[in-house]
Amino acid sequence: MGMSDPTCPVCRTADVICGKWTLILIRDLAEGRSRFCELERSLAGISPRTLSLRLRALEEEGIVERHTFSEVPPRVEYALTDKGRALLPIIDGMRTYGTEWLGLQTCGEDLAGSAAGQRSAVAVA
Repeated sequence: MGMSDPTCPVCRTADVICGKWTLILIRDLAEGRSRFCELERSLAGISPRTLSLRLRALEEEGIVERHTFSEVPPRVEYALTDKGRALLPIIDGMRTYGTEWLGLQTCGEDLAGSAAGQRSAVAVA
């Protein structure tokens, strides 16, 4: 069975999350960055086109939702859906693995706590 087996849960999940920038983008959204320019600044080296395509793909997958505010100038914010937040333990596991087994320093904060804070901020907005 190869990576493209649509009936294998591991293969299908890998197909969803293994695109370049995807997990880092999800991590950044969990940490509270929500606007295109904030994400672009945080993801040093990503082109605007790539960021746009990645956000669109995650939106189509139901991992990210896009909110447009009718202001002048128009404001667009991105947020993780429940399906997107369900990926956070995977990212936390990767952080733990990198710290314990690869000797790397922790980057960012605990995603589960950060996502909870973001949920309350989104509920208020």
